[in-house]
Amino acid sequence: MKRTLAVPEAAEGQRLDAFLGAADEDLSRSAAQNLCERGFVLRNGEPANKKDRLKAGDIILYELPEPLLADAQPENIPLEIIYEDAHLLVVNKPQGMVVHPAAGNPSGTLVNALLWHCGGSLSSINGVIRPGIVHRIDKGTSGLLVIAKDDRTHTGLAERFAVHEIDRVYDAVVCGNFRDDEGTIDRPIGRHPLDRKKMCVTEKNSRKAITHYTVLERFGGFTYIKCRLETGRTHQIRVHMASIGHPVAGDPLYGSARKDLPGQCLHAGLLGFVHPVTGEHLLFTAPPPQAFTSFLEKLRRQTV
Repeated sequence: MKRTLAVPEAAEGQRLDAFLGAADEDLSRSAAQNLCERGFVLRNGEPANKKDRLKAGDIILYELPEPLLADAQPENIPLEIIYEDAHLLVVNKPQGMVVHPAAGNPSGTLVNALLWHCGGSLSSINGVIRPGIVHRIDKGTSGLLVIAKDDRTHTGLAERFAVHEIDRVYDAVVCGNFRDDEGTIDRPIGRHPLDRKKMCVTEKNSRKAITHYTVLERFGGFTYIKCRLETGRTHQIRVHMASIGHPVAGDPLYGSARKDLPGQCLHAGLLGFVHPVTGEHLLFTAPPPQAFTSFLEKLRRQTV
């Protein structure tokens, strides 16, 4: 599976492995290093070194060999567990962690960490590569995820996701300034016709997607907002914001990377649902990570 990336001006001076790890959601930095060492990466047509410092306009051609994925293996990776009982747990996923093993990330994922923490106590509905995984957030997005420990819980949660009975609110810093203090984006989302890594607003082979947003702070060139998902499509907030001319700050796929951000400035900060076994309504919050809050403070200082 061959892929091509053009290095934007914002990535000038970055190491090749760091750039690939941030720009391709199927790759971690360690996986990018492995590809370089195995000769699967070319820079401007020449074999690339993982330590290469990039220049704007460089063309990176790389290949993801088809993996022979076996069962995901337990790994002793620390997790920030917000809540846990006999049926489910809620974790605050750090930015940069992939949710489950895939072509460029056979290890080091949230699933590997969950298998260590939970042992065999994870639902089996999504198979041996995605045990317990009911929903996902992108590698470059941080925040709250609910994990099912058994199939009954998994089915109950999946049903609530399907009928939009899960409360999900994200913090985001986006480019530009909004005219209104709140609004709704109701635009269908489907796979991009030319780039398999991307989604787009389209009427063809798409699904309904609705995002509600509220402005929290304005910084001239950027705006701090809250987004409430009515639906949960792949890359929904990132695609919707880019479609109205306000891409998420630091988004390497739908906007542009920034040297002062390790990924998109997007955080799943609130998650609420009815427990599928006990019937209790659970509501969890988690503050944005340091990179997010540091960027906010920088913007506040600049606008004083």
